[in-house]
Amino acid sequence: MQTISDNGANAIREIFGRDKALIGMIHCPPFPGAPRYRGESLDSIYDRCMRDAQALLSNGIHGLIIENHGDIPFSKPEDIGPETSAFMSVVTDRIRRNIDAPLGINVLANAPIPAFAIAMAGGASFIRVNQWANAYVANEGFMEGRAAEAMRYRSLLRAEHIKVFADSHVKHGAHAITADRTIEELTRDLAFFDADGVIATGQRTGNSATIEEIEEIGKATHLPLLVGSGVNEANIFEILKRTNGVIVASSLKEGGVWWNPVDPNRVRSFVAAAQPGL
Repeated sequence: MQTISDNGANAIREIFGRDKALIGMIHCPPFPGAPRYRGESLDSIYDRCMRDAQALLSNGIHGLIIENHGDIPFSKPEDIGPETSAFMSVVTDRIRRNIDAPLGINVLANAPIPAFAIAMAGGASFIRVNQWANAYVANEGFMEGRAAEAMRYRSLLRAEHIKVFADSHVKHGAHAITADRTIEELTRDLAFFDADGVIATGQRTGNSATIEEIEEIGKATHLPLLVGSGVNEANIFEILKRTNGVIVASSLKEGGVWWNPVDPNRVRSFVAAAQPGL
């Protein structure tokens, strides 16, 4: 493989202290300013996030990503209001002060600059970015990679310790713009633009990447590889054989539905299924 980045560090080992990590999702309820917010108290929102965090980590998950998934329909990065960063910073800080585990931030849709600010304010170790390089057509419209401005902003904050996990061939969109380039090439672009880890996804939330696509992406990068959707106890062992970890959400919720609370029994069962591959 031709070397295209001097980033030789293993971000999973650096952040989690292990070679393979199970990362759970905190799907925050709708925040004030989002269409689905109905006047709930902020404490009730923060408490819901804390309960999910405790249910995940007390049953064997190694770290968390905090995400504004309740803010559907998602805004494009330039339309995300400061209130989102404010509320997510409070959630992150409260979780960090009560739980000793690595935290990550994902601001939807595709907003690494607010994510860096939240991570810096709340003490998170990494961010997830759905489109880091190149461009595609998402549910929200045309979505460009924002690596250049985001990395300059990270430098401005002196936040080089906050790592970037970036999706390859991201879900919820069409890739016709880059259809003349292979998934291998698109994956290599993430390293070229200084990502620290690569995430393989399915077509939408709860849909898993195929084993073939996971292997194709893995062969294209020297960076740690995770699978970021559709992971469950039936496929976790095969996925862990090919990756450095997973980001898991819907399958750990009551009824397997993303907007429900985390089900501790599902978490325990999932961790047990993952254990042979860790």
